[in-house]
Amino acid sequence: MLGALALVALLGAFSFALGFLAMIAAMVAAWMLPPWRWFTRLGATFGAFVLLTVGAGLGGQLDNSGTGKADAKAQDEGGAGAKDIASSPTPSQPPKAADYTGNPLYEAEKLARSAGYTTGHHDAAEEDRTIITRSGWTVCFQKADTTAKTIDFAAVKTAEPCPEQDGDPLPWPKMPDVVGATYNTAAEDLKRAGIDVDRVTLDDVYLDIGTPTAEEAAQDGDEWRVCFQSPVQGAKVTSTTTVRLDLGKWTDADRVQRCPSEKDMTYKIPADDPDYDRDNSTTGGGGSTGDGPSSPSDDSTGGRSSAGTVHPGSFCSPAGAAGVTEAGTPMICGPGSDGRNRWRSS
Repeated sequence: MLGALALVALLGAFSFALGFLAMIAAMVAAWMLPPWRWFTRLGATFGAFVLLTVGAGLGGQLDNSGTGKADAKAQDEGGAGAKDIASSPTPSQPPKAADYTGNPLYEAEKLARSAGYTTGHHDAAEEDRTIITRSGWTVCFQKADTTAKTIDFAAVKTAEPCPEQDGDPLPWPKMPDVVGATYNTAAEDLKRAGIDVDRVTLDDVYLDIGTPTAEEAAQDGDEWRVCFQSPVQGAKVTSTTTVRLDLGKWTDADRVQRCPSEKDMTYKIPADDPDYDRDNSTTGGGGSTGDGPSSPSDDSTGGRSSAGTVHPGSFCSPAGAAGVTEAGTPMICGPGSDGRNRWRSS
């Protein structure tokens, strides 16, 4: 019986369940086997229970319930803390202002005010110009204070480029050197420089060659050559700058394949010159020899001298000179719609 009671304590130290079974067995043995008196058997039963408790306590078997309670408490505290953290309101961040850059200034201010902002504006360029008509300005930069609900726009005039930073100079493109280049090459050079080809004005350099349109010049872009340009190379091309290319035209079949020394003073085809001396042209007289452009004579009387075959719409001199087209239509030199003398039907 003493060994059974010792076994209760030993098993209880390793496993509460095994110790409990050993205690039941020891109690049954105490009441059934030895011829003990009832109070001795009762004492053995109580002793088995005490030994199981002591053994389980020494083996740490009774700490599980406490540990579970502590864990449960910790979980409850942690859960409550997490719940408190999750339920605690986080400071709300003001919504970010929309991006209005690239919009007309008046439209950007209208949209910003509808979003609850107080707006302001200033010139984005270094000139610090006063903005009067907001419809003619475009937003380049904006600075918003979402807490104070204010937004300040930096803008430039609609036709102007935005500076690199607020307050910097306007990055106007500079005119490249295109003199001597074909029209197609010149157009590409202008595009690379940031100059819109559609804003370029074209003019001719010979009095008897009409000014081409941009479409005509592009179609025969390798035959038209730039003889003069405005502005000069390196000049800033602002929104108010007039870009002009004075063009001459020739092919490999033309006798004249060069630009004149100045515009509107020479004829590409010498026979178009009203002062051309046909009688002496082959004998070395006072007229042009046909080797190149000639200038109108200073002693022209302005009478109805015959210019021979002329081209309708081409420039002419002097006023009142007569000529015929290749079809035989009579033409007279007189002011055209642009105020300059051109061949027109008589």
